[in-house]
Amino acid sequence: MTNVNSVDPRTGEILAVVGSETTDEQVDAICDRAAAAYRTIRERDRSWRSGLLRAMAEALEGRRDKVVETADAESALGAVRLNAELTRTCYQLRFFADVVDEGSFLEATIDHAGPTGMGPRPDLRRMLVATGPVVVFGASNFPLAFSVPGGDSASALAAGCPVVVKAHESHPATSQLCADILRDAAESVGAPDGTIGIVHGRAAGGRLVRHPAITAVAFTGSQRGGEALMELIDQRPSPIPFYGELGSVNPMVVTEAAAAERAADIGKGFADSFTLGVGQFCTKPGLAFVPAGRAGDAVVEATAAAIREKPAAVMLNAGIAAAFGRGVEEMTAGAGIVRVASGRSAQPGVAAQLLEVDEADLTDRMLEETFGPVAVVVRYHDPASLAPALNRLPSSLTATLQTGSGEPTLEPAAQRALEERAGRIVYNGFPTGVAVSWAQHHGGGWPATNSLHTSVGATAIRRFLRPLTWQDAPESALPVELRDATTGVPRRVDGVLVPASE
Repeated sequence: MTNVNSVDPRTGEILAVVGSETTDEQVDAICDRAAAAYRTIRERDRSWRSGLLRAMAEALEGRRDKVVETADAESALGAVRLNAELTRTCYQLRFFADVVDEGSFLEATIDHAGPTGMGPRPDLRRMLVATGPVVVFGASNFPLAFSVPGGDSASALAAGCPVVVKAHESHPATSQLCADILRDAAESVGAPDGTIGIVHGRAAGGRLVRHPAITAVAFTGSQRGGEALMELIDQRPSPIPFYGELGSVNPMVVTEAAAAERAADIGKGFADSFTLGVGQFCTKPGLAFVPAGRAGDAVVEATAAAIREKPAAVMLNAGIAAAFGRGVEEMTAGAGIVRVASGRSAQPGVAAQLLEVDEADLTDRMLEETFGPVAVVVRYHDPASLAPALNRLPSSLTATLQTGSGEPTLEPAAQRALEERAGRIVYNGFPTGVAVSWAQHHGGGWPATNSLHTSVGATAIRRFLRPLTWQDAPESALPVELRDATTGVPRRVDGVLVPASE
């Protein structure tokens, strides 16, 4: 059997043997337990589910020091960053508990029997119900917030779906520790065995998505990895939804007025944003459109000055660091591209890179995500030339606008180009930061994501629900939320939205 090793990315040394890769038989048993757990959980009320999520948050908080220590040892992300990430992780578990308690996610709808313009109507009652066991693939770059206890798991559990996580090989010890903590918390509130499961190994991940008990897959990772999983899912006798967050270049546009007013602030902010977390954020701004001329020069100079002061930093693993090096080489091989500045070099870290190219020399390779601390400045000569350049871009999670005073938007064609390609438009800020809130989401078109609902924000729960309508059902057969006397959730009754009441 193949060992699952926890590796220190700073030294390449094995820290511990976490266990062995999960066998086919073990994967099947884990999925079968998840299916059995689903049959129990779907009979539990919403208050129990919200209590489960809050218990998990409390349990993670109670093991904070151990979780952070373990995650730092095998990610090199540092205690400050990881403490903040754990705080976010616990917050989003509690946030989804609030979503469950509030109840509007159910879309509870009642149409009483009666006459209509097209004839008599039966009594119809509809709401969203859990799909069943869900697979979550942990992300490399967020060992907590987008991994075992992350937003995918939190939203699936909120929906009422048991979760089986495929641990990422970059942080198997952290993944196993968090799975154990969540499992203990679940047991403490009477959750059935199988509510939380975990597997290790790529073969186990492939078998997971093919198992007949699994009803949806959530994945954060490379486009190539996502496409491989989609191919496996398409081979199933009954295909299931795949929710992928895969790659994003995240353009930033700086107007002439913004460059003239705030060059130093924009340059430093841009440098800090695309190097945050060693450039390993999916929202990293990788492409900045900056005007040609003196005002734009000042933005580039400020960015370059900040980059030259950036120390070398260790990436998540040796494979990711090697891919970063190849990506920079591929981009700098293009005609007309210039390496403007590099960060400080030191082994085993990588140095941040700032590249620059004229809009006429922009290549397709520069329009792809390069994971790591590198960004390309594209110099444009006329605001009218922005729209054709932006129309070449793939879809992204974010697009950022740096505008001047009294200049709220771009020229209409350029503004439309960004709005058609981005899931979130950031004005006069930077995109590396994704709040957990009702209004937030974390999506965009392909290859940023392939779905309407994503891993962040209240609508993340929508991925793991399906509509079910009861027609002329006796009250005893109805969920509590669809019974006439229920007032605790917002509902649409005979076409009228009725708010919840105490």
